[in-house]
Amino acid sequence: MNCGSDIELESTSPMDRDSIRHFDDEEIARLSKRVVLKLDLILLPFLCLLFLLNSLDKSNVGNAESGHFTEDLGLPKSALNVSVAWFFAVFVCLQPIGAFFGRKYGMVRWVPGTMTLWGVCTALHIAVQSQTQLVTLRVLIAALEAGFYPTTVSYLSLWYTRYEFGKRLAFFYGQAALAGCFGGLLSWAVFSYFPHDDPTPHITTAKWKSWEILFLVEGTLTIVVAAVGFFWLPHSANTAWFLTADERLVAEERIRNDQIAAATSWGEPKQQPAVIDTQEPRSLGLSDSRHSLTLEDEEADYLLPGAEIGPEISGRRQSHASVASVTADSGISREDIFSAVADWKVWYLLFCNILSAIPATAFAVFLPLVIKGIAGREDLGPAAINLLVVPPFLAGAIILFVFTSWSDRRRIRLIPILYGLAILLAGLAATVSLPTNAYKLRYFALTILLSGSFVASPLTVTWLSNNIPQPGKRAIVLGINGWGNFAGVISSMLFAPKFEKGGYLIPFYVTLACVLTAFIGYLAFRALIVAENQRRTRIVANWDEEEIRREAMFGDGAVVEDKNLWTVITKIFRLDHLREWAGIDRLRRGDEKLTFLYSL
Repeated sequence: MNCGSDIELESTSPMDRDSIRHFDDEEIARLSKRVVLKLDLILLPFLCLLFLLNSLDKSNVGNAESGHFTEDLGLPKSALNVSVAWFFAVFVCLQPIGAFFGRKYGMVRWVPGTMTLWGVCTALHIAVQSQTQLVTLRVLIAALEAGFYPTTVSYLSLWYTRYEFGKRLAFFYGQAALAGCFGGLLSWAVFSYFPHDDPTPHITTAKWKSWEILFLVEGTLTIVVAAVGFFWLPHSANTAWFLTADERLVAEERIRNDQIAAATSWGEPKQQPAVIDTQEPRSLGLSDSRHSLTLEDEEADYLLPGAEIGPEISGRRQSHASVASVTADSGISREDIFSAVADWKVWYLLFCNILSAIPATAFAVFLPLVIKGIAGREDLGPAAINLLVVPPFLAGAIILFVFTSWSDRRRIRLIPILYGLAILLAGLAATVSLPTNAYKLRYFALTILLSGSFVASPLTVTWLSNNIPQPGKRAIVLGINGWGNFAGVISSMLFAPKFEKGGYLIPFYVTLACVLTAFIGYLAFRALIVAENQRRTRIVANWDEEEIRREAMFGDGAVVEDKNLWTVITKIFRLDHLREWAGIDRLRRGDEKLTFLYSL
């Protein structure tokens, strides 16, 4: 579905889909592997580069501050914390709105466009003269960056199947940690070559301060890469310049089959074959699949006013056969928005995500300052401080990749999240327990802390993506989950300059309490999911084959609701009267279907 876009999104026609069936299993497997390889070598690295620059521009004020940013401007040290608080407050509020526009106008237009503008704002830090100007620039960057993460993750999820996605998301999200490494190394290089107190009359340093050079370099990099993005990123598999005609068909069909498999899941997730099943998907072991309603058929009935489904006459809807590509980067329905907002799981995980993300968001900006605070040396220069930033972030990137690889291999998400939080808790406990003068040991504890900080957030996103078959709803849910960046507002107040003399001990204690609460929350969430899967199994076990088929395809199976915590919460959040007012029926869709069992 193409909402308000004049770019034609081709759909995989029945004739094209029939042509896939002429391929033998070996040919399909070969094409599928080639598709994944090309995605891994061409699309994924570029998306990772975008996120690296996004993370860099979000956190570079911390690196600049270690090079006397606010001091040179004559601003109080608290000005940095104020600007960071404003950044995350605006960033959090605009996440769902940014996700909506990203899905409406498409990744290819929205992200490179906003990225170009925030690159300009990054470079404009060299013109800052007051705290008001600094806050204004950070607010503008926050507004422009707000839709980046949910839009890009939603776009990435359109290209990979559920159990290919986790490892790829790890590569993507790992750029947040690598941005800390890269930002530290870049700052070290700039501050080493153009030291703050350098008496040498370099032509460059006569005009520019070291932190000004840093902002110019990073802003220029962002603008250049964003310009390439307009031409590099495809709108869908059908317009992917790096795929052959046959590969485009297979790229579409493998995602279509995976979406249908997710919508009609039954029992524990099983190993997906590398070969694409060329027959219509079978649900629950039934003998035939006469009613093969696909996800895009379902969404077409509830388009927002003015939405289009490919080429059509204004005011008239096309048949379901012409619905747009399942890998299309745009399109959203009224049901998507309502279903996302009314899903209690989204809000529960958001709360846990905020608490667990405090260390990652805090140290993305404040790690250079925290290291300076616990180092116990006044003579530690900006270059050395930024070099010490690298090992903790590198440890975080390595642990993230190890845990997500394990998560994909075992096809579990919640247990790795709990183990990651356990490592984070161990690092926090060591940091607050060690004497404040045990500088080297506290730095080592800080490295352990950072190594577990990046696991929970991407695996939470992966869990949501795996368990929400509808692309439109998924985009909105990821936007809401982006409110987890409220952790940045909390961290900007926690790691204030007044706590520096005490080695930031009080902020570490508060962070420990928050992460411990998140750990308990994720543990309880897993128990709720297990209980709900068992409830659905009991209900469907009493149905005949026809009832199972109708529920799997249409979501209208007869249900006698039993009273438990899940059904009570769900009934409250489904807001049935509001659904009627909005003209949305009560059919169960996607993960609401009782034949859908949540992955763990």
